[in-house]
Amino acid sequence: MEIPIYQIDAFASGLFRGNPAAICPLDHWLPDPVLQAIAAENNLAETAYYVIENGRYRLRWLTPLVEVDLCGHATLAAAAVILEVRKELAASRIAFDTRSGEVAVDRSGDVYTLDFPSQPDAPMPANLDLAEALGAQPSAFLRARYDLCIFETEQQVRALSPDMRALQRIAGKVIVTAPGNDCDFVSRFFAPAAGIDEDPVTGSAHSTLIPYWSARLGKKKMFARQISARGGELWCEDRGARVGIGGRAVKYLEGRIFVPVD
Repeated sequence: MEIPIYQIDAFASGLFRGNPAAICPLDHWLPDPVLQAIAAENNLAETAYYVIENGRYRLRWLTPLVEVDLCGHATLAAAAVILEVRKELAASRIAFDTRSGEVAVDRSGDVYTLDFPSQPDAPMPANLDLAEALGAQPSAFLRARYDLCIFETEQQVRALSPDMRALQRIAGKVIVTAPGNDCDFVSRFFAPAAGIDEDPVTGSAHSTLIPYWSARLGKKKMFARQISARGGELWCEDRGARVGIGGRAVKYLEGRIFVPVD
């Protein structure tokens, strides 16, 4: 069996930037162990698969180790494959059915904007073990889908070099953030529990970052950077119960996977 594969750099200012995602269009769902094996072989933060079911797009995301409930950059990449690379739809908006319900992507020029549910944070007690694993003391600890650690400066966030094994035992997935030097805010995302020590750019994390920074800065529209080694750029909007997370997509690779059929 031959399966198309595309690799897209999402939230990228150019090639070799942003977060690479593999996108595999399927005629029908393959067994879960096969999907997981392909994701492990690709060895990217996420491999996304989509199938058209009853006229709608069904989208799933897998890391090299597990299937996840929500992934921003691979959703953006899937929309770029469908709307721009394969031109399957003559539309500026596409909706996906996912494990997290319907998520939509709007295209305006070369910017794709995710429409995701907002996931505001809640206070959490100071976690000395988490601070020790990060190697620095946050000014505040918050929690939503992921733990959220607030720092005072961009330099503090850039300088973090966490103990990933300790982090995996304590929290597994952690956002760190601070005000930006040339943007509204910066962040990094560590997810050793999902087999990703540091994710280059994390759209889903901005479902929490956007309401936090919108309230703190008193702004609905913001520009953010994820300051991983690859770096990413995100145009953010607080829409109340929803958030808009925008970025560009750059095609890196197009090819075929050959999977034996029993």
